[in-house]
Amino acid sequence: MHDGEIIELAVRRDKISISELSRKLKVSRKSIYNWFKKESLSLEVINKIGDVLNHDFMKDLPGKYDELNIELGKMKNENTPNLDYDPSLALYWKTKYINLLEDYTNLLIRNRS
Repeated sequence: MHDGEIIELAVRRDKISISELSRKLKVSRKSIYNWFKKESLSLEVINKIGDVLNHDFMKDLPGKYDELNIELGKMKNENTPNLDYDPSLALYWKTKYINLLEDYTNLLIRNRS
């Protein structure tokens, strides 16, 4: 089943009329019927419909959300400074200090034995 069919099935199960759904989403009935035919829908559309239906499509369309998580992970990695190479950041020194303390503690534990 493709995105549109899964959305249509959820709408039919919820027993909400297409007119009511279109009114709540502020789109035409034709748009909704077109969405039902689409193989792939944007997460924005899917989430808007899910909000109206009070339905979490994450279970029905896990691949869509996996794609989003991959993109978010890429964005996070791009925006996260590399602590190994930026000693001007306080977080760099904090991380170094914590690692040093952990190493020292482990050394003490080994020497007690």
